[in-house]
This record gives sequence, C-alpha cells and structure tokens, in this order.
Amino acid sequence: MRMIIICKQFVLWIFFFCCLPANREFLMLCPRLFLLINMPTEQRKIIHCDCDCFYASVEMRDDPSLRSLPLAIGGPASQRGVIATCNYEAREHGIHSAMSSAHARRQCPGLVILPPNFDKYREVSRQMREIFFDYTELVEPLSLDEAYLDVTDSDKCRGSATLIAREIRQRVKKELGITLSTGVAPNKFLAKIGSDWNKPDGETIILPEDIDAFVEKLPVKKIFGVGKVTAEKLHRFGADSCGELRQFSVFELTENFGRFGGRLYELCRGIDSRPVKPSQRRKSLSVEHTYPEDLPDLEACLKQLPELLIKLRSRLRLVDNQYLITKQLVKMKFNDFQSTTVECLSRKPDDATFRELMATAFERGNLPVRLLGVGVRFVDLLEEGKPEQLELFEDK
Repeated sequence: MRMIIICKQFVLWIFFFCCLPANREFLMLCPRLFLLINMPTEQRKIIHCDCDCFYASVEMRDDPSLRSLPLAIGGPASQRGVIATCNYEAREHGIHSAMSSAHARRQCPGLVILPPNFDKYREVSRQMREIFFDYTELVEPLSLDEAYLDVTDSDKCRGSATLIAREIRQRVKKELGITLSTGVAPNKFLAKIGSDWNKPDGETIILPEDIDAFVEKLPVKKIFGVGKVTAEKLHRFGADSCGELRQFSVFELTENFGRFGGRLYELCRGIDSRPVKPSQRRKSLSVEHTYPEDLPDLEACLKQLPELLIKLRSRLRLVDNQYLITKQLVKMKFNDFQSTTVECLSRKPDDATFRELMATAFERGNLPVRLLGVGVRFVDLLEEGKPEQLELFEDK
C-alpha cells in the first residue's frame, strides 16, 4: 500500500512540474493538488515531551527548600549574567529566560539565582531518554529537556500513544522527581504545540478528526518559524489566525514569504510530513529509586539490590539484540546530595559483581543513601557493524 501511495505522489510531482500551465491562476485554483502531494504517506503517532522549567525543577528536586521560592538558573547579577530559566513562582513576578539577572533581581528582590550545573542536567536528561527508549527507538532529542517520539509501531500500552504519553509522564515524575508535559498528535508540528498547551505537568491529545478545528483557531504566532517580524507582516495581510491564513493561496504565500510560504500553507492546515529523526540510539540502560527514608548503611543498600535487579532485567528483555553489553554499573546518591557511579567491564552482568560495585560506591561516601541505581552500558552493533549476539543475563 505504501508503495502505491509513493508512486502516486511521484506521478503527481511529474504532472506538477511538467504539465502545469504557466499561468499562476491554475495553481491558485488547485490547492488540493498541493496538499495531496505534501500529505504524509501514513498516519503517524507522534509524542512531544517537554520538561517543565527543567533546570529549576532539577534544583528544586535536589533541594526541596527551594520549591516555595522564586528561583532562577543563570549567571550572577554582579557579572552581567542572564537568566536561563526560572520556576513558575518566579514567572509570577514577570521573570523570564534571556532577562538580565540584574534586572530580574530588581524586579523580584527575593529571587534566588543559582548557577547552572550542566553535568547534573545532562545526567537527568540521559535518564529521561532511557525511559523514552523503553517505548520506541525513534527518539529525536531537540535539547536536554525535550524530544519527539514516534510510537506509530510501538506495541507498548496496547499501541495507544495517549497511554504511552501518560505512562511516560508518570514514570518521569516517579523515577526522576521532575515533571514534563506531553503533546500527542499525528505530526511533529501539532505535537509540539500540544505539549505547551496545558503546562505544567499536562497533556494535550489532538486526534486526526480534530485537527482542522484545532488549527483553524490557532494564532499564527504559534507556528514554528513565525517570529515577531513575520507575525507583524501576516497581521498586515489580515491573517492573525491559521483560519485567516488559509484564505491565501500557496502561490500568494510563496510570493510574499519565499520558500517559507509553502510551509505556512501546510502548517495552517495542520499538515507536517517531517519524520522523527533519531540523532542517536541508546548507550546505556539503568533503573533508579529514591527512597523516602535514607538507607543508613551498606547492609540496608544491599537489601534493596534484588528488587532493583528484577526491574533492570525486566527492562533489558525489551532491548533488541542489536546491543552488546560492555559494562555494568551502580549509582549511589548520599544524603548530602553528592553522587558517585562505579562501573566495570562485563559481558554478562551478575549479581555478585553488582554487590561488589555497591560496596565500593558506599565506601566513597560512607553516608546514608537516598538514591540507588543499577544498570549496564551498551555498544550499538548497528553502529559498530559487528553482528554479534550475547545473552543479557545468564539463566540460573
């Protein structure tokens, strides 16, 4: 079926370029032809995941005393610093990203400004991406705190993109201690708009049959690529909403906005055929748990190991045979919020080695433990070009 559709599109393109009359009026009278050529060949299920004030959320997670305070992450006001992000309490005072720290402090004298800790944010981002990979290999990160997922062919949660998105939100909150918002739609454009629709900690589902009505009322400034200048130009055209923008032909938009005019013509109708493009595949897999009460000693930590390994094995069964395990690791975070990771080379991870790694990790801090994690690192055989297959765990 897909081949038939592709062939049909090819024929339409030939007609479009070779048989199209020279007069412009023909194109203006044939919007259906343009849309048919640019329609995706299959119905997709796309999720856009976007963390809520990511840097600030991580800091509030690690220091709960910050949760009720206006908090920003950025450079110091004394050194002409700039705000990178802020929590919702700070936003109530008019603080926003790209604002100078000095101006933000004047506007909100009680504002707490912390320097960014990118190593910590990258680690949380990696952990979040591992959760994404449990549902699909088609993950396209846009930054540390957001990503597209194509779950069209996923069989998780009975194949429901809505249930997958909901489960991801629940897992990120439970396992990582932060929140994210999701948008679920047939394409990337609408999914990204959806994730921003009900922030924070919200979800928006845009079904195929609801696209036309949803997009018609959408302000043109919500279209990706429409900045202040383009929005003002569209306003002069009398197009402040996507519904008003639909009054213009693809030729008129192309004539006034160049190549972007064709995109405007598609997006104001909710059409976006861009695929999710994974920039990389997973490099590791781990499970972690933050305990409501600190584990006082190594013995208490070792008692938690069997449950962690059950969860790890369960997740490893979902990993395809194109990955080769090369290391096993233990992560430990102490009650002073310092963390350590111990790892060793291993082709067949075993319980005894995990116990040894846990003992080594505990010796490094010798403090009560608030978080434990166990995991493995991979070599991607698709990237390495080595068609070798080994068992994930030895059966006992």
